[in-house]
Amino acid sequence: MRDRDDLLRSTPIKGSNQTKVRGYNERLVLHLIRTYGALTKAEATRATGLSPNAVSMIFRALEADGLLLRDDPIRGRVGQPSVPIRLNPAARHYLGFKIGRRSFDLAVVDFAGRMVARRTASHAYPTPATARGFLHANLRPLLRSAKLKAAQIDGTGIAMPSELWHWTGEFGAPRAEMEAWRGFDVEAELSPLLPGPVAVENDGTAACRAELVFGPVSRWHDVIYFFVGTFIGGGIMLNGSVYPGRSGNSGGFGPLRIPDEPGGTRLVDHASLAVLERLVAADGRDPALPQGEDWSALEPVLSDWIARAARSLAHAVVSTLSVIDFEAVVIDGALPGDVRDRLVRAVGAELDLLDLQGVGRPDLGPGHLGDAARVLGAAAYRISTDCMIDQNTPW
Repeated sequence: MRDRDDLLRSTPIKGSNQTKVRGYNERLVLHLIRTYGALTKAEATRATGLSPNAVSMIFRALEADGLLLRDDPIRGRVGQPSVPIRLNPAARHYLGFKIGRRSFDLAVVDFAGRMVARRTASHAYPTPATARGFLHANLRPLLRSAKLKAAQIDGTGIAMPSELWHWTGEFGAPRAEMEAWRGFDVEAELSPLLPGPVAVENDGTAACRAELVFGPVSRWHDVIYFFVGTFIGGGIMLNGSVYPGRSGNSGGFGPLRIPDEPGGTRLVDHASLAVLERLVAADGRDPALPQGEDWSALEPVLSDWIARAARSLAHAVVSTLSVIDFEAVVIDGALPGDVRDRLVRAVGAELDLLDLQGVGRPDLGPGHLGDAARVLGAAAYRISTDCMIDQNTPW
């Protein structure tokens, strides 16, 4: 309980008791309830700095809007029993669509972050035509599975790599077909097929957003987030909020220069699943990575790749720390949990071998959402913008 109270008191965002900022205060309360799972009115008062009366009014308004639910009272303490308030999962639903270099992923996510229904399909490479075809074939069945109509979806997010027409050779895609993405306005072209307002975000930033919005509460506010997919990408968290950057590509770590590693000078040349595929193929085996959680059949190539990726990621961490004094590094990816955890441990061991003079050694930990992070992050975009506080944007 003391840890929870300390976290609440240390919340860097505070409310204002001025009535003109009611919308901000309501988003702040929703933000904190999402972060901590549930809050009593007394906890919300401590965390926000608002008056008890203001918090009571906000709780009543959000309950009236159907966004909050009351849990059973906590009894056994002095005074009136406290009533924890949590998010109402059924209050809103969002659609996430991930356009990936190796797969499409479409999911309905409820207000609390639970994936209600999901459809996926693998491919050798994506094109605008195959993206449309996937939506035509899967959106209606997905909504039926979720027992929802299109009008009940409050917004759609699309997560995809930036400039898909680049780096085609690294994952064996034909340049001529991938060029179709260059002049394709994703939001304008796909909006007629998708419900609610549509937003497009870099897939690494989306994965980072999912970790922030749907991951467990964290003490870290400034984080480097790596996502190991077909290519290496990720995102940046600053001041407890995702920082997409001027063009939406903060955390585009692929081009980071890596010293003294045979096979290329960039992070993408080493810490990517496309590299693992090539190593498996060079060993005379089918390069398609296994479906599911057991990748033991890839040994000993898998261990060699983990060591190579870890060396490169450790160098990338030091380079990034020289720009901003991040307190933590989170590593996730389209990987089985045990492979991700092995990679995290290996990066930690490599950091111990590097010269960290001039930078502070960051905390290091795994992400929590794995392959689902990108589609969850796509769905989380509207939650983040409508119901949370962005501490990097003046309100």
